Amino acid sequence: MHSLNIQPTGVILRANSARVLIRPFIPTNPAKIVNIIGRALALTEAETEAELVTLMADFAKRHLDIQTHWRNIFERVKEHIFSSRPLSEARQLYIGALFSGEYALESAALFNPSLVAHPDQSGLAEGELRFILSLRATGEGHISSIEFRTGIIRSDYSVALEEPSRFVTAPTVNPNPTYRKTIFFDKLMEMGFENEWSSLVMESLGDSFALSDLEGAMQHASHGKGHLPREEQRTLECVRWLAESNYGIDFDPSLAVSERIIFPVSANESNGMEDARFVRFVEDDGRVIYYATYTAYNGHAILPQLLETTDFLHFRALTLNGRAVQNKGMALFPRRIDGRYAMISRQDNENLFLMFSDNPHFWSDPKLLRQPGESWESVKIGNCGSPIETEAGWLVLTHGVGPMRKYCIGAMLLDLNDPSRVISHLAQPLLSPREDEREGYVPNVVYTCGGLVHSGRLFLPYGYSDTTTTIVTLELDSLLDALGAP
Repeated sequence: MHSLNIQPTGVILRANSARVLIRPFIPTNPAKIVNIIGRALALTEAETEAELVTLMADFAKRHLDIQTHWRNIFERVKEHIFSSRPLSEARQLYIGALFSGEYALESAALFNPSLVAHPDQSGLAEGELRFILSLRATGEGHISSIEFRTGIIRSDYSVALEEPSRFVTAPTVNPNPTYRKTIFFDKLMEMGFENEWSSLVMESLGDSFALSDLEGAMQHASHGKGHLPREEQRTLECVRWLAESNYGIDFDPSLAVSERIIFPVSANESNGMEDARFVRFVEDDGRVIYYATYTAYNGHAILPQLLETTDFLHFRALTLNGRAVQNKGMALFPRRIDGRYAMISRQDNENLFLMFSDNPHFWSDPKLLRQPGESWESVKIGNCGSPIETEAGWLVLTHGVGPMRKYCIGAMLLDLNDPSRVISHLAQPLLSPREDEREGYVPNVVYTCGGLVHSGRLFLPYGYSDTTTTIVTLELDSLLDALGAP
C-alpha cells in the first residue's frame, strides 16, 4: 500500500520484444566454423548476391546499418577461410550474416531504473530538468544489459518521456584500452597473484600502460620458458581476465540516447550487467562525472563493478577493489564527505554498511550502518540507489525483504556531516507492491536503483515484479516530515 501523497506521472515502460540487437553466434569448435564457411564458399557469386538481397529485405529495416555489423562479424571468422582467392563484398557480408543472430534484449523484462540529471540542460524553459533514465533490460537466458531513456521534468512536475527509438546499437569496444599500474597491480595482489612473474611484468610497465604494452610485457616475461609452470600460467590467465574486465566503450554521437545499449563485454559479466545505480558525482573542484555501480554476473558468481562517463557516449568499465567489495547493492554518495568518497554497501546480504575511501576504486573497512528492524524488512535490507542530499540530511531509499520474499521500498535519513549516524527511518514502507503490480517475472517486488529531487519533489522511478517500470513523485518535505526531520 502506498503511503504519503504519492502521485503517478503516467509513465509506464514495458518490455518491447521488437527492439533487437545483432549478436555474433560463432561456434567454439573451429571445425564447425570451417564447415559453415565451406558451405558459403560453395555458392556461386550469383547465388551469394541473391541470398544477400533476400537477407537485406528480411532484416535491414530492423537495424541501423546492418551491413557494418555483418562486416565486423566476418572479420572475427575470416582467419578460418581456407580459400586464397579474394572474396567479394557480397560474400563477406553473407558469411558475416551466417555467424549473426538477433537478440531481443528486453523481451523478458524492463526494470530496476535509476534517474539522474542529463549532462545537457540547454534549451529548457525555467523550472525544467532534462534527465537520463537507466534501465535493466533482460532477455533470453536471463542476460541483462543496460538501456537508457531521456525526458524532461516540466515546471508543473509532469514528466515527458522521449519516445524510444525502435533501433538499438551496442557500442564499439576500445581494442587497446589503457590502465593505471597501481590499480591493476593492487587488484592482482588482492586476488592472490603477487609473485615473481607478475612482478616482472608490472616492473616493465609505466605508471599508465595500454593493453598492447601489457601483452608485450607478458610475452617478454615468458620468453624462453617454453611451457609455463602452473602458477605462472594461472597468473597469466588472471592478468588477461583482469585486463578484459577493465574496458572502454564508445557510442556514435549520432545515436539517440534510447538507441545506446551497454551489453555484456567481459567474461565476468557474460550472463548480465545487473542493477546499475547511476549517480551524478560532483568533485570538490566542480567537475562532474557520472558513476554507476553494477553487478557483473557470469552465471556462477557476482562481481561488483563500476562504470564511469561524463557524457553517456564514452564509458569505462572498471573492477572495484578491496576486501569490502563483497556483495550487491553498492551505492556511491554524490560528493566527497570531508575529502573522502563514501559508499553505502551490503557486506553480508542482510544489513546496510557504510564505508569511506580516498579512491573510488578501492573499498575496505565497512562499518555497520543499520540492521533490519521492521517486519516488512525482516529478511534483509539494502539500498535503492545513491543517497540524495537534502538540508535535513542524506535521504537514502532502501529496500526491505519480508515474509514470502515481498520487496518494499523504504527510506532513512542520515546525518549530513556524519552519515554513520542514522537519524530515522520509516516504520512503514514508502512503496509496497499494489495488487496490480504483484504479477510478473519475479512477483511481489517493487525496486528502484535511484531517484532524484527537483524543485522540492522526489521523482522516484521503480520497477514492479521485475517486469515493468513507472515513475511516481511526492513532496520532499512531506517525506522528510514522515522521517521526523527537524
